[in-house]
Amino acid sequence: MITHESTASGAHFAFTDREGGVSAAPRASANLGDAVGDDPAAVAANRSAAARELGLDAARVRWMRQVHGGEVAVVDGTSGDGEPPRVDGLVTADRGVALAVVTADCVPVLLVDPGAGVAGAAHAGRPGLLAGVVPATVEAMRALGARPERVVARTGPAICGRCYEVPAELAGLAGEAVPGSATETSWGTPAIDIPAGVRRQLADAGVGDISSSEVCTRESEAHFSYRRASTTGRQASYVWVAP
Repeated sequence: MITHESTASGAHFAFTDREGGVSAAPRASANLGDAVGDDPAAVAANRSAAARELGLDAARVRWMRQVHGGEVAVVDGTSGDGEPPRVDGLVTADRGVALAVVTADCVPVLLVDPGAGVAGAAHAGRPGLLAGVVPATVEAMRALGARPERVVARTGPAICGRCYEVPAELAGLAGEAVPGSATETSWGTPAIDIPAGVRRQLADAGVGDISSSEVCTRESEAHFSYRRASTTGRQASYVWVAP
């Protein structure tokens, strides 16, 4: 199943779950990640089906080789050949080029300035949050002509702070680096609320229109979750500006 939101200004945001694909267990069934040990043919079929459902040309979807860092790459309609860039953020000023993020607990961050025709996507796990991939993506969009106050931001299904247990030292480091991200699990142990940290970074970068999914991937059987099952697939999130 794909959740797809569009605006009158031409911004598109889409989020998949794990249902409706052809991958076999334990990555059943709509796995869109190509680095998790799945059959490449199944991943390609799942990606093609998702693009088709969204009305996208699969050849104009840009993927990342995500590395849990803070680097951002600029892509366009001619950047589809070869290995995807080893980054955790993508930006484009090419209308009709879709940017994709794959996740299984991390936060997919989708950004559009419809007036400038600029889109951005970031993969924000704990390391990416602390590395500043979200503000780096906003800044890369600014370099292409976007204005943060016009940016529309949507974040997708991700593990919530009630479920993301970490050692106390890591929670403390996160709280110092991104105020508001240190929290406790529902069972009273140290945790990081990555979605809250992402929202804080977006607001600090000047983004005003921010909306977050309420789905926790660890709690939702309809979504892939690395914390729930380490051998699993990845859902994808897509952002683009209509031509």
